[in-house]
Amino acid sequence: MDVTILEEKAAAGITVVNGRDYVTNAEGGLTPLELVKAEDFMEDQMVRKIIGFAKPLSAELARFKKHTRADIAEFDRLLEAKYGLVKKGRAGAGNQKYRTIDGLMTVETRVNKLIEFGPQLQVAKGLIDECLNEWTEDGRAEVRSLVTRAFKVDKAGQISKDAVFELFKVESTDSRWLKAMEAIEGAVRVIGSKEYLHFSFRESHDADWIRISLNIADA
Repeated sequence: MDVTILEEKAAAGITVVNGRDYVTNAEGGLTPLELVKAEDFMEDQMVRKIIGFAKPLSAELARFKKHTRADIAEFDRLLEAKYGLVKKGRAGAGNQKYRTIDGLMTVETRVNKLIEFGPQLQVAKGLIDECLNEWTEDGRAEVRSLVTRAFKVDKAGQISKDAVFELFKVESTDSRWLKAMEAIEGAVRVIGSKEYLHFSFRESHDADWIRISLNIADA
């Protein structure tokens, strides 16, 4: 069989054995191509085509982000050197906005802290439960709903951080509630940070800003 044909078949996920076409199944074995359903093979080829485009795009995006962060860090270092700032850590780390002179393009860096809750959170939950058990049902119905959302575990086994922090908005002079809020503050642990890049432009000064999406989840 011609080498070019063999290469094309290999790219399509087809293995040729003794002149017969096979595809690798999910168990790692070989299944004769003629026994594969037409729609299953069409699905297979569609996925291979999409992944074939996605992999180089992902690599290109990774390179772009790396160079962008390097450019921003170098610019920040130049500014720091100009004004005599001695800074420990990576230059460019933080929430910043950079823009063109005409005001039509911006690049933003945003750093979000990654947090988790320590065992104090369970103490806070116990104190909050004591409050809710004594407070009247009608008078604090909205608080009960908020507490339920705050301590509800999602599919990944995580507690909603935003919902927990919403509890600080509840106004109460109950000493147990105040102690619970203190316990929540003590439970917060910063375990790292993640930097995000945002790119925007507008066609004219009276036009709306357009976000350049480089995350397929945002497309």
